[in-house]
Amino acid sequence: MEKHSDEENGVEEEPRSLEQKEKRKGKHDKPKPWDDDPNIDHWKIDKFDPSWNDGGMLEVSSFSTLFPQYREKYLQEAWPMVKSSLKEFGVACELNLVEGSMTVSTTRKTRDPYIIIKARDLIKLLSRSIPAPQAIKILDDEMQCDIIKISGMVRNKERFVKRRQHLVGPNSSTLKALEILTGCYILVQGNTVAAMGSFKGLKQVRRIVEECMLNKMHPVYNIKVLMMKKELEKDPALAQENWDRFLPKFKKKNVKQKKVNTKQKKPYTPFPPPQQPSKQKKIASSINFCPLNSSFEKTILFLRFQMHPSESNPPNLPSVMDNFWCLAVRML
Repeated sequence: MEKHSDEENGVEEEPRSLEQKEKRKGKHDKPKPWDDDPNIDHWKIDKFDPSWNDGGMLEVSSFSTLFPQYREKYLQEAWPMVKSSLKEFGVACELNLVEGSMTVSTTRKTRDPYIIIKARDLIKLLSRSIPAPQAIKILDDEMQCDIIKISGMVRNKERFVKRRQHLVGPNSSTLKALEILTGCYILVQGNTVAAMGSFKGLKQVRRIVEECMLNKMHPVYNIKVLMMKKELEKDPALAQENWDRFLPKFKKKNVKQKKVNTKQKKPYTPFPPPQQPSKQKKIASSINFCPLNSSFEKTILFLRFQMHPSESNPPNLPSVMDNFWCLAVRML
Protein backbone atom coordinates (compact mmCIF):
# COMPACT_ATOMS: atom_id res chain seq x y z
CA MET A 1 0.00 0.00 0.00
CA GLU A 2 1.21 3.45 -0.85
CA LYS A 3 1.33 6.08 1.84
CA HIS A 4 0.16 9.53 0.87
CA SER A 5 1.37 12.57 2.78
CA ASP A 6 -0.95 15.24 4.06
CA GLU A 7 0.41 17.71 1.50
CA GLU A 8 -0.64 15.45 -1.40
CA ASN A 9 -4.10 15.14 0.11
CA GLY A 10 -4.35 18.89 0.27
CA VAL A 11 -4.01 19.13 4.05
CA GLU A 12 -1.26 21.43 5.32
CA GLU A 13 0.45 20.70 8.62
CA GLU A 14 0.24 23.51 11.13
CA PRO A 15 3.67 24.53 12.47
CA ARG A 16 4.13 23.84 16.13
CA SER A 17 4.02 26.97 18.21
CA LEU A 18 6.80 27.94 20.63
CA GLU A 19 4.49 27.36 23.56
CA GLN A 20 3.98 23.72 22.56
CA LYS A 21 7.76 23.20 22.18
CA GLU A 22 8.40 24.74 25.58
CA LYS A 23 5.79 22.47 27.13
CA ARG A 24 7.54 19.40 25.77
CA LYS A 25 10.98 20.58 26.92
CA GLY A 26 11.72 19.31 30.42
CA LYS A 27 8.50 17.35 30.45
CA HIS A 28 9.86 14.76 32.88
CA ASP A 29 11.77 17.22 35.12
CA LYS A 30 9.48 16.71 38.06
CA PRO A 31 10.29 16.01 41.70
CA LYS A 32 10.47 12.28 42.35
CA PRO A 33 9.55 10.66 45.67
CA TRP A 34 13.04 9.15 46.00
CA ASP A 35 14.89 12.45 45.48
CA ASP A 36 14.71 13.45 49.15
CA ASP A 37 15.03 9.94 50.58
CA PRO A 38 17.99 10.00 53.05
CA ASN A 39 18.45 6.23 52.73
CA ILE A 40 19.37 6.47 49.03
CA ASP A 41 22.91 7.46 48.04
CA HIS A 42 22.58 9.04 44.60
CA TRP A 43 26.36 9.17 44.09
CA LYS A 44 26.88 5.47 44.74
CA ILE A 45 28.16 3.50 41.73
CA ASP A 46 26.88 -0.07 41.69
CA LYS A 47 29.47 -2.75 41.02
CA PHE A 48 29.15 -4.25 37.55
CA ASP A 49 27.78 -7.78 37.35
CA PRO A 50 29.00 -9.82 34.32
CA SER A 51 25.56 -11.41 34.08
CA TRP A 52 24.21 -8.06 32.86
CA ASN A 53 26.06 -8.51 29.56
CA ASP A 54 26.38 -12.22 28.78
CA GLY A 55 26.72 -11.68 25.04
CA GLY A 56 29.83 -9.53 25.32
CA MET A 57 30.82 -6.67 23.03
CA LEU A 58 29.64 -6.49 19.43
CA GLU A 59 32.58 -4.42 18.15
CA VAL A 60 36.24 -4.11 19.11
CA SER A 61 37.16 -0.80 20.77
CA SER A 62 40.79 0.21 21.24
CA PHE A 63 42.80 3.16 22.55
CA SER A 64 46.50 3.90 22.28
CA THR A 65 48.78 6.54 23.76
CA LEU A 66 52.43 7.48 23.41
CA PHE A 67 54.91 7.50 26.29
CA PRO A 68 58.24 9.35 26.74
CA GLN A 69 61.51 7.53 26.16
CA TYR A 70 62.62 7.73 29.80
CA ARG A 71 59.58 5.58 30.78
CA GLU A 72 60.54 2.73 28.46
CA LYS A 73 62.66 0.75 30.93
CA TYR A 74 60.13 1.04 33.78
CA LEU A 75 57.19 0.03 31.56
CA GLN A 76 59.05 -3.07 30.39
CA GLU A 77 59.49 -4.16 34.01
CA ALA A 78 55.93 -3.31 35.12
CA TRP A 79 54.09 -4.54 32.00
CA PRO A 80 53.43 -8.12 33.28
CA MET A 81 51.62 -6.59 36.30
CA VAL A 82 49.53 -4.34 34.04
CA LYS A 83 48.73 -7.20 31.67
CA SER A 84 47.55 -9.53 34.45
CA SER A 85 45.32 -6.85 36.02
CA LEU A 86 43.65 -6.07 32.66
CA LYS A 87 43.23 -9.77 31.87
CA GLU A 88 40.81 -10.12 34.80
CA PHE A 89 38.42 -7.73 33.01
CA GLY A 90 38.91 -9.31 29.58
CA VAL A 91 40.95 -6.42 28.12
CA ALA A 92 44.00 -7.02 25.91
CA CYS A 93 47.04 -4.71 26.08
CA GLU A 94 50.16 -4.28 23.96
CA LEU A 95 53.45 -2.44 24.54
CA ASN A 96 55.14 -1.28 21.34
CA LEU A 97 58.72 -0.19 22.03
CA VAL A 98 59.44 0.65 18.37
CA GLU A 99 56.69 3.27 18.10
CA GLY A 100 56.77 4.10 21.83
CA SER A 101 53.07 3.46 22.36
CA MET A 102 50.68 1.47 24.57
CA THR A 103 47.43 0.01 23.24
CA VAL A 104 44.40 -1.48 25.00
CA SER A 105 41.46 -3.16 23.25
CA THR A 106 38.35 -5.18 24.07
CA THR A 107 38.08 -8.93 23.46
CA ARG A 108 35.31 -11.52 23.31
CA LYS A 109 35.67 -12.03 27.05
CA THR A 110 34.98 -8.35 27.83
CA ARG A 111 31.69 -7.88 29.65
CA ASP A 112 31.84 -4.42 31.23
CA PRO A 113 31.37 -1.83 28.44
CA TYR A 114 32.96 0.97 30.49
CA ILE A 115 36.14 -0.95 31.39
CA ILE A 116 37.80 0.10 28.11
CA ILE A 117 37.54 3.75 29.23
CA LYS A 118 39.17 2.78 32.53
CA ALA A 119 41.92 0.95 30.62
CA ARG A 120 42.50 4.06 28.49
CA ASP A 121 42.94 6.14 31.68
CA LEU A 122 45.36 3.49 32.98
CA ILE A 123 47.78 3.81 30.05
CA LYS A 124 47.50 7.61 30.20
CA LEU A 125 48.51 7.60 33.86
CA LEU A 126 51.40 5.21 33.16
CA SER A 127 52.71 7.57 30.46
CA ARG A 128 52.60 10.46 32.96
CA SER A 129 55.08 8.73 35.34
CA ILE A 130 52.56 7.35 37.85
CA PRO A 131 53.78 4.04 39.36
CA ALA A 132 52.03 0.92 38.06
CA PRO A 133 50.61 -0.24 41.45
CA GLN A 134 48.97 3.18 41.92
CA ALA A 135 47.77 3.46 38.30
CA ILE A 136 46.07 0.03 38.43
CA LYS A 137 43.72 1.38 41.13
CA ILE A 138 41.96 3.39 38.40
CA LEU A 139 40.22 0.16 37.32
CA ASP A 140 38.02 0.42 40.44
CA ASP A 141 34.62 2.03 39.87
CA GLU A 142 35.02 4.47 42.76
CA MET A 143 38.40 5.79 41.55
CA GLN A 144 38.58 8.58 38.96
CA CYS A 145 41.48 10.50 37.43
CA ASP A 146 42.23 13.91 35.97
CA ILE A 147 45.30 15.02 34.00
CA ILE A 148 45.69 18.81 34.17
CA LYS A 149 47.81 20.49 31.48
CA ILE A 150 49.72 23.43 32.94
CA SER A 151 52.12 24.15 30.07
CA GLY A 152 49.95 26.82 28.40
CA MET A 153 49.10 28.74 31.58
CA VAL A 154 52.46 30.58 31.87
CA ARG A 155 54.58 31.78 28.97
CA ASN A 156 57.82 32.58 30.76
CA LYS A 157 59.84 29.40 31.46
CA GLU A 158 61.42 30.66 34.70
CA ARG A 159 58.06 31.84 36.04
CA PHE A 160 56.50 28.49 35.07
CA VAL A 161 59.13 26.51 37.00
CA LYS A 162 58.76 28.79 40.03
CA ARG A 163 54.96 28.46 40.20
CA ARG A 164 55.13 24.72 39.62
CA GLN A 165 57.50 24.49 42.58
CA HIS A 166 54.88 26.29 44.71
CA LEU A 167 52.61 23.27 44.18
CA VAL A 168 55.28 20.85 45.38
CA GLY A 169 56.63 22.96 48.24
CA PRO A 170 59.80 22.37 50.29
CA ASN A 171 60.38 18.61 50.68
CA SER A 172 56.98 18.02 48.99
CA SER A 173 55.21 19.33 52.10
CA THR A 174 52.58 21.33 50.17
CA LEU A 175 51.80 18.36 47.92
CA LYS A 176 51.39 15.99 50.88
CA ALA A 177 49.04 18.44 52.63
CA LEU A 178 46.89 18.70 49.48
CA GLU A 179 46.77 14.90 49.19
CA ILE A 180 45.56 14.54 52.80
CA LEU A 181 42.92 17.29 52.58
CA THR A 182 41.52 16.37 49.15
CA GLY A 183 41.90 12.59 49.50
CA CYS A 184 43.59 12.38 46.08
CA TYR A 185 46.91 11.08 44.82
CA ILE A 186 48.73 13.97 43.08
CA LEU A 187 51.86 13.81 40.93
CA VAL A 188 53.50 16.87 39.34
CA GLN A 189 55.56 15.81 36.33
CA GLY A 190 56.76 17.99 33.47
CA ASN A 191 53.93 19.95 31.88
CA THR A 192 51.08 18.07 33.58
CA VAL A 193 49.62 17.39 37.01
CA ALA A 194 48.04 13.93 37.35
CA ALA A 195 45.48 13.34 40.12
CA MET A 196 43.53 10.25 41.20
CA GLY A 197 40.60 10.22 43.62
CA SER A 198 36.91 11.03 43.95
CA PHE A 199 35.06 13.56 41.79
CA LYS A 200 34.85 16.02 44.68
CA GLY A 201 38.58 15.83 45.41
CA LEU A 202 39.55 16.10 41.73
CA LYS A 203 37.47 19.26 41.38
CA GLN A 204 39.30 20.83 44.33
CA VAL A 205 42.72 19.79 42.98
CA ARG A 206 42.03 21.29 39.54
CA ARG A 207 40.90 24.60 41.04
CA ILE A 208 43.97 24.82 43.31
CA VAL A 209 46.37 23.98 40.45
CA GLU A 210 44.82 26.55 38.09
CA GLU A 211 44.82 29.29 40.74
CA CYS A 212 48.47 28.60 41.53
CA MET A 213 49.67 28.58 37.91
CA LEU A 214 47.64 31.69 37.02
CA ASN A 215 49.03 33.46 40.13
CA LYS A 216 45.55 34.00 41.62
CA MET A 217 46.22 32.34 44.99
CA HIS A 218 49.14 30.51 46.60
CA PRO A 219 48.42 26.84 47.49
CA VAL A 220 49.20 27.56 51.16
CA TYR A 221 46.11 29.80 51.43
CA ASN A 222 43.96 27.15 49.75
CA ILE A 223 45.24 24.63 52.29
CA LYS A 224 44.10 26.94 55.11
CA VAL A 225 40.62 27.17 53.55
CA LEU A 226 40.39 23.38 53.19
CA MET A 227 41.42 22.89 56.81
CA MET A 228 38.67 25.28 57.92
CA LYS A 229 36.11 23.38 55.82
CA LYS A 230 37.22 20.07 57.39
CA GLU A 231 36.56 21.51 60.85
CA LEU A 232 33.18 22.94 59.83
CA GLU A 233 32.08 19.58 58.39
CA LYS A 234 32.39 18.03 61.84
CA ASP A 235 29.69 20.35 63.27
CA PRO A 236 26.22 19.02 62.31
CA ALA A 237 24.58 22.34 63.28
CA LEU A 238 26.42 24.11 60.41
CA ALA A 239 25.67 21.48 57.78
CA GLN A 240 22.89 23.50 56.09
CA GLU A 241 24.42 26.98 56.59
CA ASN A 242 26.63 29.14 54.42
CA TRP A 243 30.29 28.94 55.47
CA ASP A 244 31.51 32.12 53.78
CA ARG A 245 31.48 34.09 57.03
CA PHE A 246 33.79 31.52 58.67
CA LEU A 247 36.29 31.15 55.84
CA PRO A 248 39.26 33.56 55.66
CA LYS A 249 39.39 36.04 52.79
CA PHE A 250 42.81 36.74 51.35
CA LYS A 251 43.70 39.86 49.42
CA LYS A 252 46.77 40.64 47.39
CA LYS A 253 49.12 43.02 49.17
CA ASN A 254 51.63 43.65 46.42
CA VAL A 255 52.06 47.34 45.75
CA LYS A 256 52.16 48.16 42.09
CA GLN A 257 55.41 49.83 41.11
CA LYS A 258 55.19 53.24 39.51
CA LYS A 259 55.83 53.29 35.83
CA VAL A 260 59.17 54.91 35.01
CA ASN A 261 58.81 57.80 32.59
CA THR A 262 61.29 57.16 29.83
CA LYS A 263 62.76 60.13 28.02
CA GLN A 264 61.74 60.36 24.42
CA LYS A 265 64.71 60.34 22.11
CA LYS A 266 65.09 63.27 19.77
CA PRO A 267 65.43 62.58 16.05
CA TYR A 268 69.04 61.88 15.08
CA THR A 269 70.90 64.54 13.07
CA PRO A 270 74.53 64.20 11.94
CA PHE A 271 75.18 67.95 12.40
CA PRO A 272 76.31 69.46 15.74
CA PRO A 273 73.78 71.56 17.68
CA PRO A 274 73.84 75.33 17.09
CA GLN A 275 75.91 77.50 19.45
CA GLN A 276 73.87 78.79 22.40
CA PRO A 277 73.89 82.54 23.19
CA SER A 278 75.94 83.72 26.18
CA LYS A 279 74.43 84.76 29.51
CA GLN A 280 74.97 88.49 28.94
CA LYS A 281 73.31 88.29 25.53
CA LYS A 282 70.29 86.60 27.07
CA ILE A 283 70.00 89.36 29.69
CA ALA A 284 70.47 92.12 27.15
CA SER A 285 67.85 90.65 24.85
CA SER A 286 65.31 90.44 27.69
CA ILE A 287 65.53 94.21 28.51
CA ASN A 288 63.52 96.79 26.61
CA PHE A 289 65.47 100.05 26.44
CA CYS A 290 65.67 103.03 24.12
CA PRO A 291 68.33 103.10 21.41
CA LEU A 292 71.71 104.56 22.42
CA ASN A 293 73.36 107.01 20.11
CA SER A 294 76.70 107.93 21.67
CA SER A 295 79.54 105.65 22.74
CA PHE A 296 79.39 107.24 26.22
CA GLU A 297 75.83 106.01 26.75
CA LYS A 298 76.87 102.50 25.69
CA THR A 299 79.78 102.55 28.14
CA ILE A 300 77.55 103.56 31.08
CA LEU A 301 75.08 100.78 30.27
CA PHE A 302 77.90 98.23 29.95
CA LEU A 303 79.18 99.18 33.44
CA ARG A 304 75.66 98.72 34.78
CA PHE A 305 75.60 95.11 33.50
CA GLN A 306 79.03 94.43 34.93
CA MET A 307 77.92 95.54 38.41
CA HIS A 308 74.77 93.35 38.34
CA PRO A 309 75.34 90.53 35.81
CA SER A 310 72.75 88.14 37.30
CA GLU A 311 69.89 90.64 37.32
CA SER A 312 68.14 92.17 34.39
CA ASN A 313 67.58 95.37 36.44
CA PRO A 314 69.71 97.07 39.14
CA PRO A 315 68.65 96.53 42.78
CA ASN A 316 65.59 98.45 44.05
CA LEU A 317 64.77 99.54 40.51
CA PRO A 318 61.77 98.12 38.62
CA SER A 319 61.83 97.30 34.96
CA VAL A 320 59.51 100.22 34.14
CA MET A 321 62.40 102.62 34.94
CA ASP A 322 64.38 101.57 31.86
CA ASN A 323 63.42 104.79 30.04
CA PHE A 324 64.48 106.84 33.09
CA TRP A 325 67.99 105.30 32.91
CA CYS A 326 68.23 106.19 29.26
CA LEU A 327 67.29 109.85 29.98
CA ALA A 328 69.69 110.05 32.94
CA VAL A 329 72.57 108.77 30.83
CA ARG A 330 71.86 111.34 28.13
CA MET A 331 71.76 114.21 30.63
CA LEU A 332 75.27 113.38 31.91
